[in-house]
Amino acid sequence: MKYFKFAIFLSIIVFVGATVDAIVPGKFFDRIFLIIFENTDYVKAIQEPYLQDLMNRSNGLLLSNYYAIMHPSLPNYIATVFGSTAGVTDDNAYNISGANIVDLLEAKRITWKAYMENYPGECFKGDFAPPGTVLYARKHNPFISMVDISSDPSRCAKIVPDTQLDVDINTNRVPQFAYYVPNENNDGHDTGVEFAMNWFQSWFEPKLQNPAFTTNTLFFITFDEDAYGGNNHIFTGLFGCPVQPPDNHLDNTSYNHYSFLSTVEENWNLGNLGRNDVDATAFIKYLQHS
Repeated sequence: MKYFKFAIFLSIIVFVGATVDAIVPGKFFDRIFLIIFENTDYVKAIQEPYLQDLMNRSNGLLLSNYYAIMHPSLPNYIATVFGSTAGVTDDNAYNISGANIVDLLEAKRITWKAYMENYPGECFKGDFAPPGTVLYARKHNPFISMVDISSDPSRCAKIVPDTQLDVDINTNRVPQFAYYVPNENNDGHDTGVEFAMNWFQSWFEPKLQNPAFTTNTLFFITFDEDAYGGNNHIFTGLFGCPVQPPDNHLDNTSYNHYSFLSTVEENWNLGNLGRNDVDATAFIKYLQHS
C-alpha cells in the first residue's frame, strides 16, 4: 500500500514536471525570439554584411518598411510589450500600470523570459549595472517598468541575466516568448552598428546549431529607433524555419513596433491589449508553421 501511494505521488511529480514547460502550438511558430539593437538608421544597417547574409538565406526576410515609434529609447521598448508608449517621452525610470503582453501570454500558459545582458538579477530596479558601469541600462528593459511584473517576485524572476540563455538551451527550457537585450556595447549604443553586428554573428551562429534554440522558432531582429537621421525607419528582419520568403526576400508592408505585439497575439490567439496593437499589422504574410 505504501509503495502504491508512493508510485502515485511520483507519477504526479513526473506529470507536473513534464507539463510545466509544455509547448502551446502557434499558428505560425511555437517560439518567438526577439533581439533588439540600438540607434541605427535603416540605410546604414542594411549595409552590414552579416544582416545581408541572414536576410538572403533561405529562411530570411527583410521587413523593408518597418518604423520605430518615437525617440528616445524607452518609449520604443515600452511599445513592444505594452501596446502604447504610456505617455513616456524620455529615458527616466517609470512604473507603468495596466495589462501588458505577459498577462496575455500567461493567460494561455505560454512561457516567457526577458534575457538582459549584464543584468544583476533579483529584480534589480536601478538605472545601470554593474556598479560603476553602464553596460545594463534599465531604459532598455521594458519589463521592469511594468508594475504587475516588477511587484510580483515570481514574474520578476523571469527577467534574467543573459547567461541564463545558454543554461536554458542546454536543458531545452528556452521559453516560447523570449526577449533578448544585449548590453550597451553589444547593442551598438556606445559602439556603433559594425561592432554590434560582429558581436551578433559570433553570438548567434553557434546557437543556430542547436535544435533546442531553433525548432519552430521565429527570430525577430530589430532596432529600437534610428539615429535621429530621418523618419525612424529601422532595419527589421525575420529569420528561422517559419519564414517562407518570396524570391527577393522582401516584405514592403508598412509595420512598426506595435506589429510585433500584433504578431504574437495573432499567433497564439491571445486577444489584445486594447491599445495600438489592435490596429497594427501583423507580419505574418510570409510565415508558415513547419
